[in-house]
Amino acid sequence: MSKKIAEPTTLPKQRAFLVGVEIHGQEALLSLEDSLEELSRLADTAGLEVVGETSQRLEHPHPETYVGSGKVEEIKALVEETLADVVIFDNELSPRHLRELEERFGNHVQVIDRTTLILDIFAQHASTREGILQVELAQYEYRLPRLTRAWTHLARQTGGGGGRAGRAGGVGLRGPGETQLEVDRREIRRRIAVLKAELEKVRAHRMRYRAQRRRSEIPVISLVGYTNAGKSTLLNSLSNAGVYVANQLFATLDPVTRRVELPQGHRVLFTDTVGFIQKLPTQLVAAFRATLEEITEADLLIHVVDSSHPNALAQWRAVQQTLIEINADHIPVITAFNKIDLLTDADELGSLLEEIPNAVTISAQKRIGLSNLLAMVEERLFEVLLPVRVHIPYQQGRFISLFHEQGQVEQVEHGRGGVTIQGQIPGRLLTRFRPFFTHNKKQ
Repeated sequence: MSKKIAEPTTLPKQRAFLVGVEIHGQEALLSLEDSLEELSRLADTAGLEVVGETSQRLEHPHPETYVGSGKVEEIKALVEETLADVVIFDNELSPRHLRELEERFGNHVQVIDRTTLILDIFAQHASTREGILQVELAQYEYRLPRLTRAWTHLARQTGGGGGRAGRAGGVGLRGPGETQLEVDRREIRRRIAVLKAELEKVRAHRMRYRAQRRRSEIPVISLVGYTNAGKSTLLNSLSNAGVYVANQLFATLDPVTRRVELPQGHRVLFTDTVGFIQKLPTQLVAAFRATLEEITEADLLIHVVDSSHPNALAQWRAVQQTLIEINADHIPVITAFNKIDLLTDADELGSLLEEIPNAVTISAQKRIGLSNLLAMVEERLFEVLLPVRVHIPYQQGRFISLFHEQGQVEQVEHGRGGVTIQGQIPGRLLTRFRPFFTHNKKQ
């Protein structure tokens, strides 16, 4: 008699209970309810099962437990009722908050915040060496000040998308009088230094690659947008790039660049980059510097917005704020309102178009409006001439030649150390000449 082979079993999902807090006077892009809804989607993306949520509005955070003592007891009861394994706060918690809350809820319940959750998602989705290094650095920099006796030894820690963060190696022998906590802290600092050195090599490689692209005179367009706005779908539709697409937050992390031909025959490079989100952890912004420089060095940005999302305008503002934080707000922008095929109320789109300039409507998935988008890209890069006044040092003679060859020169003044040129240049050259900008005396 043949034995029946047992079907493989799937481990049950961890059960998550969500906590949202609105602090009086703190500016927020999303309402408390909408931010909790986004946190729920983040938890789902991380592979957690959301079993409940609660919220509180406060004048200021409680110094020990962030929420009030009564709320702590309420959350504890709800966690026991829902059999939750993890409590996720939608706000960033201090080391003291984490320590106190875990003591109140019990050792069987893990307490994390929104930043930890986003870092975990990045760790799951990082696939290239660069991505894994960047995520691991962000995790360690966030973990270091929060290291407590509750942490197990580093050798047993997980992270880095199954990559290097979970294999930090042994912590070595302790010195006289050292606690395990001190040894772990020292090991994390050592690992952070190693990661930063490796990422500087990655950054130098990217800089050399970008310099090669500059010499080829092919303009670079970076796709930016809120996570899940449809950037990867757009790149696939424009270039058959084959980028992984999923209806989840942060489906792709690593930059992908593809060549695209515009309607009049000009060739450009489109780069898809990591999506943004409100309350994007500062550790991620710092760790992903090499990747985000793909945005700051672009000639043009296409800001992809999910026009069907109820918080489309708030998401647009969140991205604009992040562009300011990474010093990319000077780059010309075209806004592409995506997913118009999912819109049920055309009036909503009309109000968005009135609010935001230089916009075009598209459906990347249905390939609607893409020809209009490419025509606008070509116009901004090659046809529109922008007035500038620059002072270029003589040792940067190639820029002087470039202005004469590609632009329209109106006035030239030779002086000590360099030449001042006033005139007009094509939009695609704006970022290249920006370091030489000077005030126009006629203004």
